[in-house]
Amino acid sequence: MQKVPMLAEGYEKLTADLKALRDERPRIVDAIEEARAHGDLSENAEYHAAKERQGQVEAQIAELEDKTSRAQIIDPATLSGDRVVFGATVTVLDEDDKPLTYQIVGQAESDAKKGRISYESPLARALIGKSVGDEVEVTVPSGEKFYLIDKIEFK
Repeated sequence: MQKVPMLAEGYEKLTADLKALRDERPRIVDAIEEARAHGDLSENAEYHAAKERQGQVEAQIAELEDKTSRAQIIDPATLSGDRVVFGATVTVLDEDDKPLTYQIVGQAESDAKKGRISYESPLARALIGKSVGDEVEVTVPSGEKFYLIDKIEFK
């Protein structure tokens, strides 16, 4: 069973989402019962919508339970070293020497607008294992991008 690395913040988000979905279950059952009371199920849109939502919720619950059971919570403050690893905050210089800063995080907490990229993203994959001064090449939809690693921090 492969572990799923994440920050404590990501784990808390997943467990909160899981709780919300579990809390929704009884409401869906009530909606199904109410729709059944309306009679003919073959032409009952409310019934079909409630059953579809029930299927979606159950699938999401199964996915979140799987992720939380395999979670490996990593605290970046306990990390150190001179190589890029999960949890590191990396400052890179683009082709115009413009500094860009990213923290490598789990899928649950990734948010590119906040500079938090998933360890599964092409840029993070290119950065992991590299050191300050290394140049990385990343293939993006618009072509090839080159970055120079300027700084690695653990915070």
